[in-house]
Amino acid sequence: MTSSPQQALHRQLAAELRASGRDRRPVPPLSARHPHLTVADAYAIQREVRALDVADGARLAGHKIGITSEAIQRMFGIDQPDFGYLADHMLAPDGVCLRPDRFIAPKVEGELAFRMGEDLHGGSVTARDVLDATAAVLPALEVLDSRIADWKIQLVDTVADNASCALAVLGAEVSPEGIDLAAEQMVFEAGTTVHIAHGSAVLGHPAESVACLVRILHTFGEGVRAGDIVLAGAWAAAVDLLPGGTAKASFGALGSVSLSMEGQS
Repeated sequence: MTSSPQQALHRQLAAELRASGRDRRPVPPLSARHPHLTVADAYAIQREVRALDVADGARLAGHKIGITSEAIQRMFGIDQPDFGYLADHMLAPDGVCLRPDRFIAPKVEGELAFRMGEDLHGGSVTARDVLDATAAVLPALEVLDSRIADWKIQLVDTVADNASCALAVLGAEVSPEGIDLAAEQMVFEAGTTVHIAHGSAVLGHPAESVACLVRILHTFGEGVRAGDIVLAGAWAAAVDLLPGGTAKASFGALGSVSLSMEGQS
């Protein structure tokens, strides 16, 4: 089947982004080079990147929703949520020590992850539906990285670039039963930076953030599946992750999660 010029461009840019991540050489913003690109084009590019990942042997492990808090919206100048995919090679355990040469310009943020116990899909999914379908929640650190040079991103850039996701570091599973996730406090420490935030920073409730993701996925004919890990969005602004640095997110009833970065050799 002959592809359209736009489909050919999607595949070209997807291959470029994937090579950028592999070689750790950032590329100029897609939005500047191709100002006609829409958000729909950007998600088409992301799906092409995902297909390349799967063709190379990656197993899809879940999703992330981003740009869900005012802090992150202000930080990147983007005013609506986006989403990306998680693959098995993007998951790491609590306490992991990362190599600097794995990334281009990494940042780290603290949030909650949901492990889904049931499939969930539809255009009217609520936070209550999400909680009913959740098997466990996990404290999480998301490492962001941009294949776009100098983090000069517009919405289409980060969407095409898998919502700037690089890695999810996951803590121990906890049942959300009886815990008010909106009222939970997070103390996020990265280097000399300390942020204190509550679950309500994420669209009012972390489960509402997951519900928002499911509703968006519904417009693509998709949903979340039992077993999926879903990163529900940062509670506070992201912080640069430097060689020799550490990061930790501590949640009252939900435990904590940490990572470190090797020093530059």
